[in-house]
Amino acid sequence: MEKFKLDRLSELTRISRERELTTQEQQERQTLRNEYRQSVVGNLTAHLENMTIIEPDGTRIKVSDRKNKGEGK
Repeated sequence: MEKFKLDRLSELTRISRERELTTQEQQERQTLRNEYRQSVVGNLTAHLENMTIIEPDGTRIKVSDRKNKGEGK
């Protein structure tokens, strides 16, 4: 997520503490929140899929390979 969008989200949050947001501001804040959540989930998913699990017998399995095989549901 771009810095200016995060700054705007923070600004709207600060404003909401001082006064009630207008309908347009509430919609903008909700849109920015959803985009932020999607960004965080996407980054976390990418990070986790690049991890490797080391089994007790020493074999290494990439999480993405395990996910593709349908294991670990």
